Amino acid sequence: MATGQVQFQQIPGSGLVAPIFTAEVNSGGQYATDTRCIVIGHKNAAGSMQLNRAYRVSSMQQIDQLAGPASLLRELARVALRNAPALDLSIMATSDTGLTARAQTITIVSPAVGVGYFEIMGQRIQINVASGDTATTIASALASLINGYYDPISYAMIPYFATSSAGVVTLGCSHPGAIGNEIDIYVPPSPDNVFAAAGVFTVAQTTAGAGSPSGLAATLAALGDDPADLVVAPWSDSTSLGVYAAWSNDVSGRWAWTRQSYGHVFAAAAGNLSTLTTLGNALNDRHLTICGWPAAGANGNPTPSYLVAAATAASLYPWLTDVSYGNIARAHKGRPLIDIKPPRDVSVRTTDYNSQNKYGGVSTYDVAPDGTVLLSKIVTTYRTNPSGLSDATFRNVQTMFQISMGLKYMRARWYDLFGQKSLANDNPGSLGVVVTPADIKAGMVGVHAETCARGIFQDNATFAKLLQVRINPDNPARVDCFLPLETVNPLDILAANATIYLMYPNTLVSAVAA
Repeated sequence: MATGQVQFQQIPGSGLVAPIFTAEVNSGGQYATDTRCIVIGHKNAAGSMQLNRAYRVSSMQQIDQLAGPASLLRELARVALRNAPALDLSIMATSDTGLTARAQTITIVSPAVGVGYFEIMGQRIQINVASGDTATTIASALASLINGYYDPISYAMIPYFATSSAGVVTLGCSHPGAIGNEIDIYVPPSPDNVFAAAGVFTVAQTTAGAGSPSGLAATLAALGDDPADLVVAPWSDSTSLGVYAAWSNDVSGRWAWTRQSYGHVFAAAAGNLSTLTTLGNALNDRHLTICGWPAAGANGNPTPSYLVAAATAASLYPWLTDVSYGNIARAHKGRPLIDIKPPRDVSVRTTDYNSQNKYGGVSTYDVAPDGTVLLSKIVTTYRTNPSGLSDATFRNVQTMFQISMGLKYMRARWYDLFGQKSLANDNPGSLGVVVTPADIKAGMVGVHAETCARGIFQDNATFAKLLQVRINPDNPARVDCFLPLETVNPLDILAANATIYLMYPNTLVSAVAA
């Protein structure tokens, strides 16, 4: 770029006569990331927040006040903050009108004296049963424990409002809709658990949760083009999936050239390999990640899939939004999820990950020997190109963030270099306000080199050779560019041929020595 002339923004270039020593102050340009994670869910009556409005939060006190204790939105936000304490988090409440909340009963029938305990969504409720305690007394105590439950370490609450009468605890789910059907009630079958004896503690569902949110489109639309790089919207029903696609699409959504505001949705689904791959095969959206969680086995799932989606998005946020230290392209396998408990049945924990990732477009998880849930591979649902042919370009979720974060960075830096300039084929006077296609190409190569140094894109030399910059033939105020961007890739596979010898052959040793 021509730099032969000092350029001013405010001080006139001519016409000043009176003596003066002056200076104008301008920015030299320093890129600052502006990213945000949005969690969408249902508030309850105790929450003070308005529907379809984003509230930036940083503490459970704020979240409890805004979303209401034990609400779906509260629990999603809690798990997100537990997995990324420095998360730039905003919460949004969407309407729960028309949804049916799940209802269940727990019936107590004269347990023996001792300790009785059970779990709701992995949280233990425990009571000492004394001589003379009746089923009515026990049920009343359990209802109080459920309503008052609060874990001072994880901040977890029980997603039920409980009442009791004549030995029966009636539970109303605080997570409305079909999503509440994933909530698990489990009695550990231990000899020291008086509730584990046959017929003492029985659970029945009186009303199934039903429905998905009808106001999700209005909630997402309320974001406009504000930062929303990672969005946790846990529903994966067909209506909600359609809303996500409309919100983020490349033609008129947030990924359109006219908006460039970007955004990626993390949703959730529970099921076996067949169910999850069927779901994934019905989709082809590079702006959507389905967090696939195993279907509950005989002993149930302590963690519902929608909390896995919140934990996944939050855990990856520091990496996927990093444009400084190369974390954006890292492989995710082995990254732990906090407050996520695996299915109790070991048999349902593992699946055909290759089929689920490659052919089903669904993300996968591992479980460590100590029960810690680990990320395996997080993918988008993109599988085929517009011609219906298999295409891996946008399969890795890292790629989508390299595109959005990389283009945001480049756009900001290009504006620093080329904003408020005039355009000419050449610049014989080396005027600072005039740029040429050659200047723009050189500047783009320099900015691309910066992204390479930050671990977003790679091979600046080839980029410089392939880059095309030319003035549009029909609009002399427009420059058209071809940007051949090669992403840095996650190291997902390390393949080794382990050939075993009882003794190295002399011919092999000789060949190596030579």
